[in-house]
Amino acid sequence: MNNIERILSESGIYPVAGVDEAGRGACAGPLVVAAVILRDPFAEELTPVRDSKELSENQREKLFDLIVDHALAISIIEISPTEIDHRGVHAANLDGMRRAVQGLEVIPSYVLTDGYAIAGIGIPALGVWKGDQVVHAISAASIIAKVTRDRIMRGLHVIHPNFGFDRHKGYITPAHTQALEDFGILDIHRKSYANIDAIINRIT
Repeated sequence: MNNIERILSESGIYPVAGVDEAGRGACAGPLVVAAVILRDPFAEELTPVRDSKELSENQREKLFDLIVDHALAISIIEISPTEIDHRGVHAANLDGMRRAVQGLEVIPSYVLTDGYAIAGIGIPALGVWKGDQVVHAISAASIIAKVTRDRIMRGLHVIHPNFGFDRHKGYITPAHTQALEDFGILDIHRKSYANIDAIINRIT
């Protein structure tokens, strides 16, 4: 953890932004992208910060507040299912990363992203393989994005209680598939995704 950030820091490159997304594989709800600049990515208090997928929902919620307290800047972008259907999830994801970086109140000297490099931001950037596991700023961004999206999905559960969005968060599970069969497709479902498209074509 921190090797890339340490090399950048020792080279006098600061501040560094980490960028990650949540919800790419879900078939319902938004894609959420977060960019985070940590005031000190090597702070001892941030030791528990790691890839959001390795943490429980409770742990992520607690770390969300910790990251906010230790962040120099945070930017969160929400990409709607309609935009995902129109542009494709990969293009929407890359554009969301650009918008998240541009939305930071502090201009970073360098940007580290999870997996995919992003062009067109006018700042040196590097895509890091499994970045959410090896770069603290990206891990922090993954937690911010995941917690933000989970909160959105719990809100959607209140509006659509039959779908169980508070449990599966819009990802495909047997319960979600059954709800689609029983109650139909909602506006928040991504119509371009294969399982949703198959239902639409079967109905029509």
